[in-house]
Amino acid sequence: MQKKTYLVLSLLILASMALAACGGGGAAPAATAAPTFKACQVTDTGGIDDKSFNATAWKGVQDAMDQLGIQGTYLESQEQADYEKNIQAFLQADCNIIITVGFLLGDATQAAAEANPDMKFSIVDFAYDPTIPNVVGQIFNTDEAAFMAGYLAAGMTKTGVVGTFGGLQIPTVTIFMDGFSEGVAYYNQQKGTSVEVKGWDPASQTGLFAGNFESTDDGRRLGESLMDEGADIIMPVAGPVGLGTAAAAQERGNVMVIGVDADWVLTNPDYEAITLTSVMKNMDVTTVNVIKSAMDGTFKGGVTVGTLDNGGVGLAPFHDFDSQVPQALKDELDTVRQGIIAGDITTSPQ
Repeated sequence: MQKKTYLVLSLLILASMALAACGGGGAAPAATAAPTFKACQVTDTGGIDDKSFNATAWKGVQDAMDQLGIQGTYLESQEQADYEKNIQAFLQADCNIIITVGFLLGDATQAAAEANPDMKFSIVDFAYDPTIPNVVGQIFNTDEAAFMAGYLAAGMTKTGVVGTFGGLQIPTVTIFMDGFSEGVAYYNQQKGTSVEVKGWDPASQTGLFAGNFESTDDGRRLGESLMDEGADIIMPVAGPVGLGTAAAAQERGNVMVIGVDADWVLTNPDYEAITLTSVMKNMDVTTVNVIKSAMDGTFKGGVTVGTLDNGGVGLAPFHDFDSQVPQALKDELDTVRQGIIAGDITTSPQ
């Protein structure tokens, strides 16, 4: 009888302890995790791993995931008809900010933002005039960095001919081509040389375009056409299309490429040996900053501009070509950079 009493008491004590652990009685309340900020990216048709602007913007989201503990996700647009569909999908997906990438998403982003004024948006490579209160446009003065690339190309060419082409004839593409051409023209003016630019005429705004941002076959075709015209340095402004040019240049030999958007030596290491430099748009940095503002309450619709002065654009290192770029040319590039920042050098056609 005594043993049974001890057993009952023991069970009562254990039950009492369990109830205390649960908060005094009833079922224990379920642990509720703090809601996590969610950034959602809609790509242009080049895909998330385009080695270009989609990938660089996504790196910004990933950096925010690492640095700020947010969730990040994306939807890829296979064609332009996907833009609106993908944005609408994210409007139903508990996103805190929707980041769209590329000039071509401008109309779809504007329509969604105006219809959903409580949702925060940011669009990479586009801005609105007038601005939209819930949209931050991220734009970049890539003509400034491309001007330096053109000056460098003019100083490094052995044939006296350099080339460029675009994916589509849209402002975010032609701004590179303008800057590149103006940089070559400035070199000729300073040095009394006559380096030619094939593929783009900044005065008439006419030139070579692939018509897309996907086909490496088109990149190969246009690259070979420029090489056949004598170009030994080529800057393709066409996302993954440019990799077709790089492959052709590598096979042809004695031809260098200049990458765009990101440092091609890091994103496309197979072509390190032929990549002179890259014209970089640091979209990852501006994307992280916009996400931070959306998190801390300082988000404000408008425009953020990447420049040489604030580090939003710039030239990548010369990597394998560092020893081949004369020190005098490096010094001149520093002078050119300071002249651009000071406003003494114009980087776009007049």
